[in-house]
Amino acid sequence: MRLDDTGLLTALHEGMFQQPLWQDFLERLRQRTGAVYTTLVFRPIDEDAIVELHAGPPPPAHIHNLFVEKYRRDPFPYRHMREGRVYALAELIEPDNPVHQSFLTDLMVPQGMSDMRSVRVTEPSGVDAWLSCAGGRSIGPAVGALLTALAPHLRIALRAFVALEREKLRSTLTSEAFGRLNFGWLTLDARCRIVDMTAHVEQLFQRTSLLRRGRYDRLTPASPALDRELTALIKHFAADPDARPKALNLSRDPWMDMLVAPMRGGSVATGSTPVAIAYLSGDRWSQADRCDQLVDLFGLLPSEARLAWVIAQGIPISDAAETLGLTVETARNYSKRIYAKTGARGQAELVRIVLTSVLAIA
Repeated sequence: MRLDDTGLLTALHEGMFQQPLWQDFLERLRQRTGAVYTTLVFRPIDEDAIVELHAGPPPPAHIHNLFVEKYRRDPFPYRHMREGRVYALAELIEPDNPVHQSFLTDLMVPQGMSDMRSVRVTEPSGVDAWLSCAGGRSIGPAVGALLTALAPHLRIALRAFVALEREKLRSTLTSEAFGRLNFGWLTLDARCRIVDMTAHVEQLFQRTSLLRRGRYDRLTPASPALDRELTALIKHFAADPDARPKALNLSRDPWMDMLVAPMRGGSVATGSTPVAIAYLSGDRWSQADRCDQLVDLFGLLPSEARLAWVIAQGIPISDAAETLGLTVETARNYSKRIYAKTGARGQAELVRIVLTSVLAIA
């Protein structure tokens, strides 16, 4: 059998984007070979988890119940198969193994599966896969030759699938970390339109009025002056990719900043060309909320918590005293009690303690 003219390879490489996975490929393979069932099974080397995909008619209820109650899984020694070699059913059944014999006679033969061809493929990171065709007389050497030809393509598809799943997991974990730190990014084209962004930024649009997704997906700050400044900055980056990044303050309470930098290196996965990336970092809570949290966390008095939060932003004691309407002497006395209760040995360490405490992910 040849691989062309039935779309097997196309279905194989597109199958990782389907739900259920590889359904079209397995159905095409079933029709091509005349099999009753085609299956694709994934079993990680060091895990007992199994992902089993199949195409074919559902088994009769009594057969299904027997499988669940007596076997739960296919008992054949697939892990002992040599990688890339096609095995016939007779090579997998041990003549003196009663479980193998009963599985064949009780489950397979009643469903028209008197023969099978199966091949094992190993992906470099350690994930194994087995592709099998089970049926009657049509399952012979020609099906074995087809599976032999499919094996290297299956290995490529499996490798791509594992890499994609790994990146999806990393992306999810990174996105969760960004969300907890109230941090995110978005890319912008030359017209200040959003090209891509982290999920956290979409949540930020829903939670605050400081920024919004405007008409034609344009990033629109609430402040007209900031809008003009951002628009000019994006045009500058479009003309000069080596320009210096610029930080913009969006709000003091709750605090939120944005760093806008030229985008170096595009992506074939986007429809328009990004010229800038904007990093957003800020706080979900107001200053009053944070002071209450400092009271709870370190046992500070409300007056001490207010000063602690201000100086934790890196503001000198004298400026913090003026901001809060305190004398410098009173602020210094408060700061001594703050350092004692938090364990800080000075303002720099207080900044570290506050910014690395659970307040950072509150």
